[in-house]
Amino acid sequence: MKHEILYESPYEYGVFSSEDRKDGRFYDCNGQKLPSVTTILSATKEGDSLKKWRERVGEEEAERIRTEAATRGTYMHNILERQIKEGNIWDYKPENGEQKRAYKMACTIMDEGFPNISQIYGCEISLYYPDKYAGKSDVIGIHNGELCIMDFKQTNKPKRRQWVWDYFQQLSAYALAHNELYGTDIEKGVILMCSVDGLYQEFLLEGDEFKRAADAWLERVEKFSQCLPEENPTHIEEAPVSQTGHKLHQAPLEETPPPQDADL
Repeated sequence: MKHEILYESPYEYGVFSSEDRKDGRFYDCNGQKLPSVTTILSATKEGDSLKKWRERVGEEEAERIRTEAATRGTYMHNILERQIKEGNIWDYKPENGEQKRAYKMACTIMDEGFPNISQIYGCEISLYYPDKYAGKSDVIGIHNGELCIMDFKQTNKPKRRQWVWDYFQQLSAYALAHNELYGTDIEKGVILMCSVDGLYQEFLLEGDEFKRAADAWLERVEKFSQCLPEENPTHIEEAPVSQTGHKLHQAPLEETPPPQDADL
């Protein structure tokens, strides 16, 4: 991978501590205890396909697959982040099977996806929307000339577009937070994904679809806030108006992915 990416940001990003509680992960953002984006997505997810899959394959096998996927994903993210920040990963020596697979997947993303990226503002950027939510964005940078939120994903099997609706809402959540904190106008997200068998997929979120994802995300923020116990110290106001400036509407129903592909 010979494509060079400028690693430089016009913004000074902060870092926030987090704690894992029984009701999810919460960030301490300037004194506000805010739920993470993934906590909100998990708590407001509809359907029980993942539960049915675990029952079908058995808890032990399900946990094995989940652990392998999480480990492989962590390895892949670390390799990609190192390449972005240091510009050279070629002294990386995989020590086990998962690291070897992660390395090949990372190289595929670098070969197929990185040529469209000219500049990276930062990796694992802490963001929050005051009084509402917080989280860490994989990558913020310039993709084909536009500032956007980018996310690296690994998957056991290739995904259909309708299966990444939660990922799209995740991208829109970080875009809204960045816009609120830094006065930007990000309305684009990109998922750079590679399957275990080496198939690269790139999902682009922009235009009206971005607005629908943002609307759907804000509805889930509001739904989550209504489920919080009264004694919860987190203060979450009613979700802001949509990107379209109209009353929030229910996002169109999306096809549910096969359980074995759900977030793995």
